[in-house]
Amino acid sequence: MDARRISPLAHSRSIAIGNGPADAGHDLATHLRAVSELASQFATPFGSQAWAQLAGLWHDLGKYRPAFQRMLEAADAGEAHIEGGPQRVTHSNAGALHAQERYPKGSGRVLAALIAGHHAGLPDLHSDDGGAASLTIRLASDTARSEYAEALEQGPPSDILNPNVTPLSACPGGSEGFALWQRMLFSCLVDADFLDTEQYCDPKRAADRGRTPPLHTMLAAYDVHMAALAARVTTSGSHSPVNDARANVLRQCREKGRRTDLGPGFFRLTVPTGGGKTLASLGFALEHAVAHARRRIVYAIPYTSIIEQTAQVFRDVFASLGEDTVVEHHSNLDVDPSRENHRTRLAAENWDAPLIVTTNVQLFESLHAARTSRCRKLHNLVNAVIVLDEAQMLPRDFLGPILQSLRLLVDCYGATVVLCTATQPALGSRVAPVTGKVTLRGIDRATDLIDDPEHLFDTLRRVEIRVPADLRAPTPWEVVATQIRDTPCALAIVNMRRQARDLHRQLNDPFAVHLSALMCASHRSACISGIRERLAARRGGTDDRPLRVVSTSLVEAGVDLDFPVVFRALAGLDAIAQAAGRCNREGRLERPGMVHVFIPPQAPPPGQARQGAQTTQELITTGLVADLLAPETFRRYFDHFYGKDANGRFDTQDILGLQTPERAALRTASDRFRVIDDASETVIVPYVPPDQAASPVHGWLAALAKDGKLTWARRKLQRFTVSVPRRTLDLMIAQRDVVEVAGLWLAQDTRYDPTFGLLLPDDHGAGEGFHC
Repeated sequence: MDARRISPLAHSRSIAIGNGPADAGHDLATHLRAVSELASQFATPFGSQAWAQLAGLWHDLGKYRPAFQRMLEAADAGEAHIEGGPQRVTHSNAGALHAQERYPKGSGRVLAALIAGHHAGLPDLHSDDGGAASLTIRLASDTARSEYAEALEQGPPSDILNPNVTPLSACPGGSEGFALWQRMLFSCLVDADFLDTEQYCDPKRAADRGRTPPLHTMLAAYDVHMAALAARVTTSGSHSPVNDARANVLRQCREKGRRTDLGPGFFRLTVPTGGGKTLASLGFALEHAVAHARRRIVYAIPYTSIIEQTAQVFRDVFASLGEDTVVEHHSNLDVDPSRENHRTRLAAENWDAPLIVTTNVQLFESLHAARTSRCRKLHNLVNAVIVLDEAQMLPRDFLGPILQSLRLLVDCYGATVVLCTATQPALGSRVAPVTGKVTLRGIDRATDLIDDPEHLFDTLRRVEIRVPADLRAPTPWEVVATQIRDTPCALAIVNMRRQARDLHRQLNDPFAVHLSALMCASHRSACISGIRERLAARRGGTDDRPLRVVSTSLVEAGVDLDFPVVFRALAGLDAIAQAAGRCNREGRLERPGMVHVFIPPQAPPPGQARQGAQTTQELITTGLVADLLAPETFRRYFDHFYGKDANGRFDTQDILGLQTPERAALRTASDRFRVIDDASETVIVPYVPPDQAASPVHGWLAALAKDGKLTWARRKLQRFTVSVPRRTLDLMIAQRDVVEVAGLWLAQDTRYDPTFGLLLPDDHGAGEGFHC
């Protein structure tokens, strides 16, 4: 160790970018005080600043030990502060034990969990099998006690060891709110730690933060964009009942958003497909955020496969404000914990933009996470407006913990939640009919943004749905293909990737288009743009080629297509209604558009999709529903669909039980909370956009290989990814269909097809468990 060095360090100069050779390293006491202050600021909006202040002061207390300081002198000092690797010296036990010494009861345990987990993730309090992963066992070890004693021997400053703090506040939401509160505090700590580390190691990057426009500036840009849209409708003479209805939806949403008496809470936006709910919900969110001083808008969408459409709509609205105004954050490029290093940790998204477009998987798994990279963003949900697009897609098996988290965000953290859909689910509390036991604590109070949804649905009725007489008799693909070939312009929607591929081949049509999530987002966007151009050309009489599209359900949300005829494989009534929204969308036809429901040879994938199709069969066969597009039909459908869980299987993994203050098994809860059953892995694909000679992914990956913390490169790569089951990736690795670059898997050029996208190994076809 350098004899000239007096102050212990948090990080060595070897990780710094732009700090000259004279730099002495990142002073430890300075780091602890800075993290404490920043974490306290983050926790102030929910009244827990004293907790965050202490966690920040003590989180790196173990770095005072001489063994850690010696390690900073090693060649790999850049990774020294990340625990768990070979020859690494632990440092997070000391602060956790100090918290328990200062606060020997429950408060100390809460602080200890935050501090002990600030690298490895939040631990379980106990371990049923006696594993070393539990907080209790870990802090009782001789290793932890030695670390604490060695750190104290170095005499850390008294204002760090024994600070003057205000009394510790109570947990927001009581025992029900314990788990989310602990994750919120954890988020404040790890984000403050990351940001202060970034300030030292990459000051230029740190200086670039906070340059996004405020929400009132975005509202002004939205006004300009919407005025331009209205002017185009006027000048083109395209006034119609559909456009008038959309204007009415927009007006009501904006008026409700401006009302100061409608404070943060739950809202419902129930609008038929094609009713303009995407831009209208954005209008409400902006008006409401400005009127109530909210901090940001988070737009959550069910599938990665449709996120890019909504994100592009928003980018168009705010094009004048710069591309960083909208952050598109998928789940598929999150860092594998086993490969995490200080650069990838700094690159983890913290949602520091005014408008986030993300997936349900990213949002809800983060709300129940233990990993630092997943939890980091959570404190930025405080005082946010959260729009849940296609709210009917909330996973039934996790409704209990999801709805609890949403209630807590509204009641304790100042959030507003908008349930946005054409097919509003029944999310109120449910009681078992025999026992009277509450099986689901739901959302029992929500303000409707549209005053008369039933009238709106009647106004926007533009299609007729035809259902086969026998809903249990499958139609062979050859017959379905013949029916589609007899229609010169049609969209066919199926339930699985393999079905889309097989039906497209059955058509034997050189002009047919295939769409599925085996195509990356950039590829799908190019295809959808081409479809829109061909539809417009057919309407204008300049293209008489047949236009037949075969797609998975990815076109059923956020994709504005307008076909005269739609074929839909049997599915839940909500999916059938979404398919109907791609038929006669603009109301141009003299007669209603036709939606043909057919029974495919294979049932939908097991789980929610198959149960939805079964519910549709039962309701239609028994005559319980007649008008398939009426709001009352969807209320009955979801009541019946959720009623299949009469025993209350709305928390199949016992997440709520694991998260009580007594059990505090947050790591186990995180491991069990998986919105998608079949664990997926991400493959980067070498898609070549139409306007480029080669795929851009190679350049972005090369940049990441040099600097793993380049967030911009990861964001760009999101649009060139495909998700596959883990077993499929293993086979592709064995067959050398993929290669590893910059810690990510890249498909070989020969494995990406211009029609079907990523070509998977034959014995796993198109990923049977993946229905997009």
